[in-house]
Amino acid sequence: MEFLTNEKLTIVGAAGMIGSNMAQTAIMMHLTPNICLYDPYGPGLEGVAEEMFHCGFEGLNLTYTSDIKEALTGAKYIVSSGGAARKAGMTREDLLKGNAAIAEEFGKNVKAYCPDVKHVVVIFNPADITGLITLLYSGLKPSQVTTLAALDSTRLRSELAKHFHISPDKVENCRTYGGHGEQMAVYASTAKVDGKPLLEIIGTPALTAEQWAEIQSKVTKGGANIINLRGRSSFQSPAYVSIEMIAAAMGGKPFRWPAGTYVHSHGFAHIMMAMETEITKDGVHYKELKGTPEEEAKLKESYAHLCKLRDEVIGMGVLPEIKDWKSINPNID
Repeated sequence: MEFLTNEKLTIVGAAGMIGSNMAQTAIMMHLTPNICLYDPYGPGLEGVAEEMFHCGFEGLNLTYTSDIKEALTGAKYIVSSGGAARKAGMTREDLLKGNAAIAEEFGKNVKAYCPDVKHVVVIFNPADITGLITLLYSGLKPSQVTTLAALDSTRLRSELAKHFHISPDKVENCRTYGGHGEQMAVYASTAKVDGKPLLEIIGTPALTAEQWAEIQSKVTKGGANIINLRGRSSFQSPAYVSIEMIAAAMGGKPFRWPAGTYVHSHGFAHIMMAMETEITKDGVHYKELKGTPEEEAKLKESYAHLCKLRDEVIGMGVLPEIKDWKSINPNID
């Protein structure tokens, strides 16, 4: 059986629904035979491992442990869903305090046990902030840490496909940027529907301004809708898309969606946010965003919201003042 790499992939939070789905997805996509599952909850972790063994996968060297040192030692790739789950009635920001502390500990563990790791994907919410904290305390380069931001773009694609009653494959280049939350910037200027620019359709009988506003609202509240429908937060979509991200970092298929990355240019500073990115073996790189004046104004609003969250974490003492960041991680601009 062929794999993208033989290097070790560690999945943090593997006893949870996202983590266990990440494990199965990574195995089925043949990323690497060497996968380590980590979770502090031992019985649940063993249960997930048993399930993977019962699948009868071939050529697999699957290990599991509740010892973080063992899990991270030798890891070249990590995907972490190891935060608290979002529950009904909670916003991503409600998770801020607890998950910020978890991200700090995670970053310090990466630095201590696998400083030679090649790429880390952080997906526990609010991912823009937990990814930033992880980056700072891990000592890694900004190009080595990404966060899950694609679900907002995939939700836009889904909502447009449903509205026009067409295959999602006919809805191209859907993009949301900025924060991964209800303050995201939903771009229309990048998208095409059945080959036609979305901007040319909005305001016509095919998609009235009111209908477009409703679609935008559904996109920004897509995660909350899953909770209302299923009684729990999303797990299949974040698991699949995050494994697509780490696969791209391993040299696999190009990642098709925006990713959260550390940004310190083009009017944005010291923040992790969704950008137009490329993830390769050389890391993540982003491009300057161009949109309509309204879209760019919305992106600035989203950035301001993220800065507010970042500053709250600084106020908590989890992050130091920005002027001190480089003393903790010399790779930070």
